[in-house]
Parts: sequence; C-alpha cells; structure tokens
Amino acid sequence: MNKKIDNLAADNIRALAISMVEKANSGHPGGAMGGADFMHILYTEYLNFDPTEMDWPFRDRFFMDAGHLSALMYAQYNLLGNYKKEDLQNFRQWGSITPGHPEVDVLRGIENTSGPLGQGHAMGVGAAIAAKFLDARFTGLFTHKIYGFITDGGVQEEISQGVGRIAGHLGLNNFIMFYDSNDVQLSSMTDEVTSENTAAKYEAWGWKVITIDGHDHEKIRKALDDANAETEKPTLIIGKTIMGKGCVLANGEMYEGECELHGKPIGDTKADFNKTLINLGANPESSFDIFEEVQAHYATVLTHKTEAAAKKKNHIATWKKENPALAQKMDSFLSGVLPDLDLSQVVQKANVATREASSAVLGYLAENLENVIVSSADLSNSDKTDGFLKKSSVLQKNDFSGAFLQAGVAELTMTAIANGIALHGGVVPVVATFFVFSDYMKPAIRLAAIQELPVKYVLTHDSFRVGEDGPTHQPIEQEAQMRLMEKIKNHKGHQSLLALRPADAIETSVAWDMALKNTTTPTALILSRQNIKDIPATGTSRYQDATAAKKGGYLVKSTPNADITLFANGSEVSTLLDAAVILEKENNLKVNVASIISEGLFKQQSKEYQESIIPKGKLVFGLTAGLPVNLEGLIGDSGKVIGLDHFGYSAPASVLDQKFGFTSENVCEEILKYSKKSK
Repeated sequence: MNKKIDNLAADNIRALAISMVEKANSGHPGGAMGGADFMHILYTEYLNFDPTEMDWPFRDRFFMDAGHLSALMYAQYNLLGNYKKEDLQNFRQWGSITPGHPEVDVLRGIENTSGPLGQGHAMGVGAAIAAKFLDARFTGLFTHKIYGFITDGGVQEEISQGVGRIAGHLGLNNFIMFYDSNDVQLSSMTDEVTSENTAAKYEAWGWKVITIDGHDHEKIRKALDDANAETEKPTLIIGKTIMGKGCVLANGEMYEGECELHGKPIGDTKADFNKTLINLGANPESSFDIFEEVQAHYATVLTHKTEAAAKKKNHIATWKKENPALAQKMDSFLSGVLPDLDLSQVVQKANVATREASSAVLGYLAENLENVIVSSADLSNSDKTDGFLKKSSVLQKNDFSGAFLQAGVAELTMTAIANGIALHGGVVPVVATFFVFSDYMKPAIRLAAIQELPVKYVLTHDSFRVGEDGPTHQPIEQEAQMRLMEKIKNHKGHQSLLALRPADAIETSVAWDMALKNTTTPTALILSRQNIKDIPATGTSRYQDATAAKKGGYLVKSTPNADITLFANGSEVSTLLDAAVILEKENNLKVNVASIISEGLFKQQSKEYQESIIPKGKLVFGLTAGLPVNLEGLIGDSGKVIGLDHFGYSAPASVLDQKFGFTSENVCEEILKYSKKSK
C-alpha cells in the first residue's frame, strides 16, 4: 500500500473522467470524481481477473448500474490498458468504443450494458445466481465474486426492491455492491425526494450493510475485506462520497457537492476546468495523460493479476485431469453449445393449450438440459413452468442444486436477473409470466435485445380468451409490441428478438426447438391459456410438417390453384382451418391456410418462398386476436386483416369469441364480404 500512489491514481481517474466529458461537451463528471477512490482500490487490490484473457470464465465480475458514470469506467480501464488515450478522446462520438453509456464489451472489461437505472445491479445479481448454480455442480471452481456499483438513482428505482429482496433471500454472499451515496441527483438533492433509511431497508432484506467514508482508502479496504469474508449474506457498502470531488473555482477555492456538477461538463458550471485539473495533479495541456508513477504502479498490478490468474488456472487444470467427466460437462456448459435435444420425442396430449404443450417440453428439458434456470413470477402453476419444477427443485439459500428460481411477483426484476445469468455464461435462462405482464418486463427485454442475450420468455394467456379475468389481464396490444422488437435490428444488423406464437401443441415443441437454437438474441414464446385443436398432419408426421415453422411461416393446408390464402398465428390458425372447411363446402372456394409463427423470421426468407405461402395478386386474409397491425405487414396492397381495436371484457372465453366475432362462421362471413368487394 502506498498512500501517495493511491491518491495519485484516484486523482488521475478524476482528471481523465472530466477531460472526457469536457472534450465531448456531454456527460456526467461529478459522480465519476466521487467514485474514483473505490474503483481504484477495487481494481488494483480485490478484483481477480486475467489481463491476458479478459473473458476468462472464472474471473470476478464488475457490474455497473449507473451507466451515466461510463467516464469513470473508461478512465479506470485506461489505467489497466484496456482503452487507449484516443478512445477516451473520442468519448460519446460516432463510431467510438467509448459510448455515452457503457455497452457490453467483455474483452475491455465492460460486463454489461447499463443506463436505465436499477437494471445493472439486477444483472449483477443474476450473474451471482449463475455462479452459485455452477459452483453447486462444480464445487470450488466458481467461487468468484460479483461486484456492483449503484448510485442514489438506482437505489430509488423500483426494481431495486425486487433485486434487494431476492439477493437477500437467496443469501448471495458472492455479491458485493458499492453504493456511491453523495446526496446529489441530476436535478435535485436527494433529501428533496427521499428520507428513507437505506441501510435499514437492505438489512431488512437480509443484507450485510457497511457504511464508510467512500474516499478513505483504509476504510474501503476494511469494508471489502469484511464483505469478502461474509458467508451468509450479500453486502452493501454505503460509501459516503462527494459529488465533484476535487473541483475548484477559478480562485482556487473548493467547489464540491453541488448538484450542477452531476450532469454537465465542469467548464459549464461555476467550477473552473483547468484549475480543477491542476488541483488533481494533471497538466491542462495534456489532460488525457496517465501520470508516470501511476502507470508504473498499474504495470506492477497487471503483472500480479496475471500471476494470480495463472495459479488459479493451474488449479483448474489439475481438477480437470482428476475429474474428466465433470470437466467435459463444465466445458460444454461454458461453450454455450447445447446437447443434442430431440423435441420430437416430447409426447404431447391431443388438443391442449400451448402453455400445456410448453409444460411438456419443459419437463423434457428438466431431464435433458442440465444447465438451465427456469424462473416464474409467482405463476408457475398457471404459466405451466411447473412442468419443469416438478422434475427439479427451487433454488434456496445455501442450496443451489435445484434449477427453479421462484422470483415472486417481480416481472422486471426477474427478467433483468435473467440477463445477468446470460451475461455470466454457462447457464440458459428461462423466465415466465402472463403475456399482458410483459409490459412490466419490457425494459429488460429491450436490454436483452441490445446486448444480444439468448434469454427465453414464456408468455402465456396470450389473448382476450383469458376470459373472466377481464381487460386488465387480456393482452390486446402486447403482441404488436413484441413484433416491433422483431422489426428492430441490433448492432450486428440482425433481427433483435424472435417472437413465436405457435398454432398447436406440436408447433409449440418446434417453437421451443427454435428458441433453444437461437443463441444470439432473446426469444419470446407466446402461448395460449385455452385448448387449441390440433392441426392435421399433411405429410409423414405433424412434427415434420411443423418444422417448416423454422422459416417463420408455412402452409398448414395447401390446395392447388387456391382462390384465397388465410393466415394467422396461434389459436386463430385452427379457427381459419374450420372456416376453410365451410368455405370449400358451402361456397366452392379453394383455400390455403398458413401459420405465420414469426413475421420477422418469415420476412427473412427469399421472396419466392414468401410468395409461395402468401401469394401476390391473389386474395389474402389474416386473423389476429390482437391489433390488426400484427399481420398487416403481410397482406400487401389488397389483403385484409381482422383483429381487435379495443380492450377486452370480463366473460367466458367462448362468449368473447362470439361477441368479438372470432367464430369460424363469423370469420367466413368476413372473408366472403372481402372476396366480393375485391372482385
């Protein structure tokens, strides 16, 4: 320990952070200045990683919640050699690797994309759960720590309640979070918006809480020592820090702890940028430089980190030789490659709800996929994830041998935790709730899409046919929202989310196969509450027929020289099949019927294939239990879609079908009207 070097390093981080914000004329300098001491001590003395292999699976991980403090991270990682001076100078600019809010970039040390407050530390808790899960299966190997960094805004964001409760309940002693408590928010002081006792709140959730001076390096060390020694609880270190630590006025007087230092360049506040740089020991003429003594110190730190990682690697290599079968399994988990799964072997009952069909698949996965964690928001007996639970057990404090996470009523928290599980690696996350409550999940689904995480969402009770529960529980606009995510491209230029609404039980098995094989984006499985008639096989088997769903859409009924093509997804497909029987028998029409399980995937196919399913220049008619926009992108200039443009009502599903016109007879009437009008 060298107090002079430690203080120099912390001031160097501050100088780099404010220089980035000043040059970009955009960003958040004050919090970065306050958190510099903790970051320096954490990264040089506590965080275990391999500088030569930043994605080493057995590393400690740091999850930033306060993404607006990206300048703090880039400055710290600049000292570690992960970013060049030029990268810092291009902060927040087009094409730079230093965006305004950090985006996952593990090879440079960025473990998660953050910005929407509260989600970053939820992802950290997810990573801690994944580590516990893996260590229960490979004892002694996944003992690394997950560190989080949160600020006043993140603590206030409602998701923190769900995260705090779950982490405490599970006794995640491998999760250590620093709370940068500086009493300042973006537009006000914290005492204007809250008077709660944060320490007492976290203690009530079962956390160990330590309150320190966040600028006192010895107290930071003591807190981290105590946190690392804790065996039963997650730890919250409340570091009382100063917003804009080190800022001065033009006359040299200190100017710290002010609200205006939070969210704009130092030069746009009462503080003086150049004088502040001088106060921090930096040269205003070359403020992006690393101090010579600091650079030498960090070179030594990196050598020690590499040596320590090498010792751990030797230990793991020895373990692998002694445990070849387990080693093979562990490597398989960490590779992200799933074992061969044959979902055609899943026995599906006749004419069941697709949530029931999903339950059968989940039961199969419980027995054949060892590295999956399934979670439900207190609905496992209704979203039918209990098909998995019945063959597994619940994750519990001090016992992570199970694979089911009872999240409680916390859809957003559960979904953000799943993102952290995926980010950690080695574990496949599945989360479930009612489709209408995907509204609560949406912010975390969006971050999963941005981060390209293969989380699986089981979204049941997919339409107004929820029935008696009424409009609050009947999804109308939710499918349209999910389909919008299919239309958004991620940074690799790919469809950012795959949304699948299967038409019957067997198609549900195929949809699950598609979801499991989709390892680059999140997948939403949209499933019915009510029973659905099975679609008849047209080839050797219904499963073989349904594999055509992997192209996003296919014909479930094909007639040569058809007069009209009817199309839908989910339970409406069987309604159209019934309507087709009437149209052919009573109206002498030749009818094709298509199941379009995913518009986004369907539109990725060749034009020839798309037109072989939904032909151009001919009559096409779509049916959806949601907003018409769900299918309108498929009808061309002259097609027609029937859907809903209003909320549901409380009544039995069969009554709602009659009232809303979703019977085969009424659909036939609409099709005939459309056909006559189109002649």
